[in-house]
Amino acid sequence: MDERRRRFEQLVVPHLDAAHNLARWLSRASSDAEDVVQEALLRAYRAFDGFRGSDAKPWLLAIVRNCHYTAAAQKHRHRAEPLPGEGEMEIAADVADPEAQAIDSDRARRLNLAIAALPPEFRETLILREMEDLSYREIADVTGAPIGTVMSRLARARSLLRERFQVEEPVA
Repeated sequence: MDERRRRFEQLVVPHLDAAHNLARWLSRASSDAEDVVQEALLRAYRAFDGFRGSDAKPWLLAIVRNCHYTAAAQKHRHRAEPLPGEGEMEIAADVADPEAQAIDSDRARRLNLAIAALPPEFRETLILREMEDLSYREIADVTGAPIGTVMSRLARARSLLRERFQVEEPVA
């Protein structure tokens, strides 16, 4: 195995789960996410000689993001939006009690729908921060937005989610 491939596998491949997670949230479809990640890996490998950083995760996620938006622009004219509730991601609960499991499942479903309903720039910022644990600087690098914009988008995304859940869940 050549040195370039070894370094690529060492630095980039460990972040495939994060790449797929971001692609899935951006595209809202697992099959589209797989296509985006595959294209992103090809682009990353081709451009790997130009990678000069020490943390490949933000670099790879930026490529995933760009691949998603490129693919979305190409498909936009030919694709219908999914109906609410279609293509929802399942989240498994670690609860043995069927009632608690049903409540947790419903909450997870509503949270997924609420996140999916966020405007794309808020959704991607929230996913990068809360699920992929990137810093504000790394999110700014991935999205190409200033740090202040990243902070503002994250605050707005959290606020929109809070508003949605306060309306839906009665105070006991």
